Amino acid sequence: MGVVIESEEWTLSPLSYGFLLLCCFLSVFLLPDGADRSTSKSSSLFDNGPIMPFLSFRRSFLLLYSLATVMQGLGSLSGGYNFVYFGTNREEMVAAWSAGTAFSLPLGTFAGMISDIIGPRRMCIIFYFLHIFIEVLKGVIMQPSMFMTSLLFALASSVFSFCFESWMVNEHEKQGHRLRLLVDNFWLLTLFESSSLLVSQGIANLLIKDANKGLLSPSLLASLLAIISFLYIRKKWNGGQQKSTFDSYRKSFAGHIVSKKSIWILGWTQASVQFSVSVVSVLWVPTIVADGREVQFSRIFPCFLGSRMLGSTFFPWIFSTASPLHKDGDAYLTAAFVVAGMVLSIIAFDYQDIGVLVVLFCTFHACIGLILPSLASLRTSYVPNELRGGMMSLSQAPANAALFFVLISGGYYRRLSNAFIMSFAAVGLLCAAGCIHALRWCRKFPQQSWHEL
Repeated sequence: MGVVIESEEWTLSPLSYGFLLLCCFLSVFLLPDGADRSTSKSSSLFDNGPIMPFLSFRRSFLLLYSLATVMQGLGSLSGGYNFVYFGTNREEMVAAWSAGTAFSLPLGTFAGMISDIIGPRRMCIIFYFLHIFIEVLKGVIMQPSMFMTSLLFALASSVFSFCFESWMVNEHEKQGHRLRLLVDNFWLLTLFESSSLLVSQGIANLLIKDANKGLLSPSLLASLLAIISFLYIRKKWNGGQQKSTFDSYRKSFAGHIVSKKSIWILGWTQASVQFSVSVVSVLWVPTIVADGREVQFSRIFPCFLGSRMLGSTFFPWIFSTASPLHKDGDAYLTAAFVVAGMVLSIIAFDYQDIGVLVVLFCTFHACIGLILPSLASLRTSYVPNELRGGMMSLSQAPANAALFFVLISGGYYRRLSNAFIMSFAAVGLLCAAGCIHALRWCRKFPQQSWHEL
């Protein structure tokens, strides 16, 4: 028997945005200085290292990464609007998403290995050309191109998930900057990604507010950003990159990635995070509007991104060498996985009011904001830089396979309930917590049976 809900629109208090903004502001500008208090006299967000070339590199890379994230956000929002504008029904939308996931499953998996061989900088350039090609298809062919653009956008999203991080790490090592400064970059990537997605949402809403103004507006802006970024890369980083041969890369990948249990554990952890984020991005709307409840989604989604920004600022507080929590950083990462898994379990099996659901989803995104830079830091400890892209793209394969199964069985044939899908993602996160605990146990007791990790 269903719960009867009055047909009254639920609104979010404007104080929520101010509260999240204030928390992020205080968390960023009250950060611990780190271990090098005696040598570093600056406490600015961008000035926590005395090396000026590094500061220039960080600012340039964050600018490029933010522009790429805005492109991704514009592509996602305008693509969804195109489906609605052209009257695409639910089955056709799910079929397009499923085809995109299936298309990126083999190509996205091997794209990271190709990136390691040809260089992540060149793969970033390929990412820009993919976006330009997508927007050209939208502008020239319009409605018949939606299926093709779904395939290409899924591939571009797979490339985006590893190419910029791999490029940043390789360039950081090439320029000879300190490892501590590299770790600081990871939480900044998550912070700037979330804030750039907020910007892209606002821009897309403005551009597609009036359909008569033209559906090409978001496409033209994304193409312009891609061209500007490409020209900037050519001017700023125009040096050649050392390329690996296929045989040498295959041997190195087999020796350092395939044969190491720790890499498989870390890859499974990353896949669990990616799958849970994908599931939440698809199911949070039908979960909140269950039983005919009415809300304004454009006012709720910014709270999710703000929560992820806040979660990313927890990373330097916990993992800074000046923090008393530094030695137990992995324990807090395990706790973040457990909390995220439990939150999804509550959402899946326990009916809640809209306000409680929003708080639970915000808690989940805050945990993800902490988890993402933490996993990037762990990859630096376990994965050689020249193999980073291949490892990250390989970890996408189980997540894409599970997402494809969920879209077909639950979305197209409707054989799986939303609660089951959400609980499946929760189980994956709880298993990921066990994986992080296993890695921590192996580092603490290297003489035990898993010493080969």
